[in-house]
Amino acid sequence: MIRKAIIPAAGYGIRNLPVTKSIPKEMFPINGRPTIDYIVEEAILAGIEEILIVLSRNKNDIMNYFDRSIELECFLESRDKEHLIPSITPPKINLQYIRQHEALGLGHAVMLGEAFAGKEPVAVLLPDQVSLQRKSMLLPLIKSYEQYQRSVLGLQRVKPELLSSYGVVSAKELNSRLYSIQSIVEKPKHNPPSDLAIMGRYILKPDVFKWLKETKPGIGDEIQLTDALSKLCKTSGIVGYQYTTRWYDTSIEEDYIEVQQQAYRMKRRK
Repeated sequence: MIRKAIIPAAGYGIRNLPVTKSIPKEMFPINGRPTIDYIVEEAILAGIEEILIVLSRNKNDIMNYFDRSIELECFLESRDKEHLIPSITPPKINLQYIRQHEALGLGHAVMLGEAFAGKEPVAVLLPDQVSLQRKSMLLPLIKSYEQYQRSVLGLQRVKPELLSSYGVVSAKELNSRLYSIQSIVEKPKHNPPSDLAIMGRYILKPDVFKWLKETKPGIGDEIQLTDALSKLCKTSGIVGYQYTTRWYDTSIEEDYIEVQQQAYRMKRRK
C-alpha cells in the first residue's frame, strides 16, 4: 500500500514570470481553487495518508491556504454564510512541509523527502500537471507497482514539437498500457527515443534516494530526477503506465486557458 506522497512545489516558475515573482504557480486558480488543491485531492482519492510539500521561502501562501482560518470562519458565520465554510476547511490528511533552500532541481527536491518516505515506496506528484478526472490518476500507477514491485512512471504520448520540454523514455511494451522502461532522456533537443513523455506522476521505491544522492548536477546545473531514474532502469527496473486521459500543463499558457475552460464547463454541467 502506498501511504505517502511528495509534492515538489519549490521552483521559481520561470516560465510564468512576472506573476510568479509574488504568486506561486501552484496557487494559480482553476475554478476558484488553487492548482495544488487539485493535486492534494488526487492524492487523497488514491488513499494517500501523508503528504510532504517541498517549498521555497517565498511560498508561504501554500502553507496558509492549507491552514485553518478561524477569523474567516467566524466572519462567514456572522454573515449567515456557513454554507461556504466547507470550501475553506483544510483537507483531512497529514500535511507536512520542508524548505528547499536553493533551487537545485527536481531531483534535489525529491531527495529532501528521504526521511519522510523512510523505507516505504512513495508517490511523487508534480503540481503543474493536472487532470480534471473525478478519479485519482495515481491509482493505476499504484496497481502497477503492486503487480510488478518496481518504480512506476506515468507516461503519455506527446507531439514531437513538445518532447524537448519533458523527460522522454525508450520503452518495451508489456501490454496495451504498460511498458518496461529501457532508458530516459531529460528534455531531448534532438532525436528523442520515442514520443512517450513522463507526465509528472511517479511511484518510487526507496532505492531512488541512493541514486539521487550519487547524481551530479545535469541540465541547468540542477540535480535531475530523470538521471537517478536512468540508473534505476539498469538496477531494479522501472515500469511505465501510459495515460490516455488529457493532461494539462498549467505552466503553459494555452494549457492553462484550456483547463480553465474545461473546468468551467464541468461546473456548469453539475
